[in-house]
Amino acid sequence: MYQVSSGVRSTRNADGGIVLDINQGQVFRLNVVGAVIFDAIQRGTTDSRMIEEIVQQFHVSPRAAYTDVHEFLASLERLGLVSRAT
Repeated sequence: MYQVSSGVRSTRNADGGIVLDINQGQVFRLNVVGAVIFDAIQRGTTDSRMIEEIVQQFHVSPRAAYTDVHEFLASLERLGLVSRAT
């Protein structure tokens, strides 16, 4: 599981979402899938449950969802927007 970093704020709309890192003054735009994943992180959802949600909502294969979720989580972690929950 992951958790959103303390200096991060976000909002979501029909087109995706926006993430603001107030510590670094950076803004990131999320597409619809990214916004779903980011919301799931905020809810404390496990990686496997995120994958299930993506498969159900976007009708993609479990393999594609697995790849997308893990690549996106790795990107968010590299940017300091999320960290692995301890």
